[in-house]
Amino acid sequence: MQRRTRTVKVYTEKTTDGDSDELSPHTPSASEDEIEEWQPESKAPKRQQPSEKKPAVKRQAKPKEPKESKPKAPRKPVERKPRAPRAPKAPKPPKEPKPPKAPKPPKAPKPPKEPKPPKAPRATKGGKKQQALLEEEAGGANQTNSIYDAAESQQSARVKKERLSFIVPDGSCNDNMSRAGGGWSEGPSSSHQPYGGKKEEPEEDFAFDEPSLKRQKTSSAPQGRPTRLPTSGRAFGEDLNMNWDLIQLLSERTGVEQWVCLNISQLFREENTIPFIVRYRKEMINHMDADAVRDVQLVLEEIYGLAKKTQTISQTLKKEGVLTAELEQALRNCRTADELDHVYAPYKKGSKLSKARRAKQLGLESAAQALLQSPHSLDLSAWVKPGTEGLSTLEEVSTGVEQILADMIAKDGETLTHIRSLCDKNMVTLQSSVSKTALKEQQKEGHQGKPKDIDKFHLYCDFTCNVQRIQHHQTLAINRGENLKILTVKVNIPDRVKSDFCTWCLNGRWRPKDSTREELIKILGDAVEDSYKRLLFPLLSRSYRTKLTVSAEKESIAMFVRNLRQRLLVCPVRGRVIMGVDPGFRHGCKLAFLSPTSQILFTDVVYLHGSGGNREADKLRHLMIRYSCNTVVIGNGTACRETEAFFADLISRRFFQPLDVSYCITSEAGASIYSVSPAAVKEMPDLDPNLRSAVSIGRRVQDPLAELVKIDPKHIGIGTYQHDVSQSSLKAALDGVVQECVSFVGVDINICSETLMRHVAGLNTGRAKSIAEWRETNGPFMNRDQLRLVKGLGPKSYQQCAGFIRINPLDHLNNHSDAAGGNSAQAAQEKPAAKGKGKTKASAAVHTLPNPLDQTCIHPESYTVARSFLSLVGGSVDQMGRPELRQSVEASVKCQGLEALAKTLNTTPDTLQLIIDGLTQPPGFDIRQDFEKADFKRGIVSMSDLREGVVLTGRVENAALFGAFVDIGVGRNGLIHKRYITPDKLPADQRRRSLALGPGEKVEVRVLNVDHQRGRIGLDLIRVLR
Repeated sequence: MQRRTRTVKVYTEKTTDGDSDELSPHTPSASEDEIEEWQPESKAPKRQQPSEKKPAVKRQAKPKEPKESKPKAPRKPVERKPRAPRAPKAPKPPKEPKPPKAPKPPKAPKPPKEPKPPKAPRATKGGKKQQALLEEEAGGANQTNSIYDAAESQQSARVKKERLSFIVPDGSCNDNMSRAGGGWSEGPSSSHQPYGGKKEEPEEDFAFDEPSLKRQKTSSAPQGRPTRLPTSGRAFGEDLNMNWDLIQLLSERTGVEQWVCLNISQLFREENTIPFIVRYRKEMINHMDADAVRDVQLVLEEIYGLAKKTQTISQTLKKEGVLTAELEQALRNCRTADELDHVYAPYKKGSKLSKARRAKQLGLESAAQALLQSPHSLDLSAWVKPGTEGLSTLEEVSTGVEQILADMIAKDGETLTHIRSLCDKNMVTLQSSVSKTALKEQQKEGHQGKPKDIDKFHLYCDFTCNVQRIQHHQTLAINRGENLKILTVKVNIPDRVKSDFCTWCLNGRWRPKDSTREELIKILGDAVEDSYKRLLFPLLSRSYRTKLTVSAEKESIAMFVRNLRQRLLVCPVRGRVIMGVDPGFRHGCKLAFLSPTSQILFTDVVYLHGSGGNREADKLRHLMIRYSCNTVVIGNGTACRETEAFFADLISRRFFQPLDVSYCITSEAGASIYSVSPAAVKEMPDLDPNLRSAVSIGRRVQDPLAELVKIDPKHIGIGTYQHDVSQSSLKAALDGVVQECVSFVGVDINICSETLMRHVAGLNTGRAKSIAEWRETNGPFMNRDQLRLVKGLGPKSYQQCAGFIRINPLDHLNNHSDAAGGNSAQAAQEKPAAKGKGKTKASAAVHTLPNPLDQTCIHPESYTVARSFLSLVGGSVDQMGRPELRQSVEASVKCQGLEALAKTLNTTPDTLQLIIDGLTQPPGFDIRQDFEKADFKRGIVSMSDLREGVVLTGRVENAALFGAFVDIGVGRNGLIHKRYITPDKLPADQRRRSLALGPGEKVEVRVLNVDHQRGRIGLDLIRVLR
């Protein structure tokens, strides 16, 4: 069986009788899996001896290759070929095995001894075996070594293979890698160059155009040669079987250059994650940020979904026998879901037979064609058939022809393009009004809820707006009112569009070729009007509504994503004992004292708002002095304002002396949901759910990222209209931004929770659990390379997650050595092997020595370049983060230039910049230190203190499509309407966003108005504080 690809070279694998029989003398009990492993490798000798290719006749070529190493004996037993008898010569195969028996004498002990050359390298354990193991993990381009590796793989553990888009070098064995890896040792860290100048690495171990290779069970055989980017988008998306170019359409929809779209498509096809692409493949994506890459991904998925739906529809119509060549082309030409639905609507199951299809079944299609092509020869009276429904009169025949023409006009691409251009030149409006159903409900007695609902939509009870000017939040509000059956919505297209369209059709696109009679012109004119009214107008209305909704949902989700990112990246408050307070009236205020490392020290309930407030204050003072706590975090829920006033009063009286106590207010959204979740029960099994809420509130200030990832982002209380957008799109976007934040911040694999770990790029719930189990069994990880030993973590997963995982082994090595008698390294090596199973991962090539580079953002693929750069500037890994190394690096970059240095090191400037950042950042560097921190205060201001014109500072709590809500410390958030958020008031780096303010940003505002009755505060933005 041969496997070939159209655009990619892969190793051709032939399964011959000789192959299966060659194996029998060496491994008499060989299983089918082992045979399959041997097949690709038997090709390797073939490459070394091209002369053998000529006689490569299905069944003699491969026996001859082993023949050089004296396997002629195996070849003869091969002759038992049960498959050779596939030819009609069934009786001859039994006779052929007899001649092989004569040469069987050489077979006896000699061929088995030939496979033992693989055991020769075994003697030099540090040599070829280790090299072969390393190549096996990387995908292996060296065929000879892979043959030896295959023989040894029967006696040693096999490393699980995953799809790999590049070779991941062993961070701790770079010397071996550079010798064994060949081509990839030159620039393992350099990001792939952009399309056009892109140079693929020749060791890729997977060919995406060869689906059969996905199902291979081989673990040591190479799975194909490197996949090069196709020369055009059409070649890349040819499997879609559509009439448009995938990459061109993607570029048109996203506004991104075609070569970038092509690279992004290829990266996603290779199963790369967005954090990995954005950080380590910058050149390929033209330095796009994560949000922009996600937008391209969403559009790409939408296009693939459209192509898949088109194929499904084509197959359905083909089974029903209604798929014509013209209809198939019309389906393949569709570029949007609306166009596809428009073409498919008449053929849907369960829908009535369309008027045009009924007329076609009566045989009137040729008459309609004749009206356009040769009207002078058309005589409709000849089609009249008395007694046949639809053809009994001349009027019925004319109506049938008219319906066929209307259908042809509505499905013509040029006609659709023209009418859309007419609409773009005229003012199309969206109109909403109160529905008749809502008015009836309002008039009925006993429906008290409906009038209130109508009041909520009073802005849209008589609303009209140009579709090109309508705001996103207005679209979502109108959609919500329509779903509640309170509003009726329609699209108004000016009559001028209809008249211009009819004129263009009759005098241009659909004008008959010859002069025609007046009655035929009337039929054509009626067909054009019917097509517009019955088919085109509904299509245009749906199209406008869909575009407005998709655009509004996209912006709403983008707003949600920005808010969530800024909330997750709030700077942590470290090194303090914190008291978290979940305020309440009847059930008291729940307290939780947390150590600087977020360990629970003490929990209790106090009743601050009753008659015993003074006694409870003394209790608070005793606890705070006992645990040296001078920081209080209060949740912003029920009784927050009263609890804040209580603490502000105590602080103003210096009640907590000698402690200098301050407090802050934080959002407790989602805390109650989390407190009863399985994750909280597992983490704090002995605590009451109410006390768990206090713990969560305190930890949100100590480490917001680590705490908030435990909660569904939709419950964090950010964003607007989250229930009115596509839930699948919202979930995918929010999960993506959580993954980005966790990955870009980085996690210490030895101390982080399993919940946080599962959000790292390349990991999931199962892999995070396996890492945690490995950590519990073998002790802390000493270096990133040990991750390869974890069950379920293959090369692809390792590639994606390695750069985002931090390992500070020195902090954990001593503790583990004390507990384990100093044999942690040995334990880490021995325990996986102790299981004795064939599928455990080989640890011979994995070192347990700490690697200082594992504490940085530098990816293991760049370790070779990083060491070369250090030697170039005269530094060492021991100097990482020190001022002297920073000075040396800055001097070298200033003297030679970043690009020249990158060229010297055979890498890219962006990769070198990332290496420089990783080497010069101080130990424990956290990207969140540049973000806003929680505001701590000692006094309180009430809403009654506000006056118009007063200037205050505040912090943005939430951003909506219509403005930003700001906490100015009075218990109510004020609103900065979007008309006051102008580019001149914003920093330069925030002016491109649609609404440039997000949660956590500090702003200076002016009070515009205060509505005490409704509790509303209007604010004007003065500036953003940095």
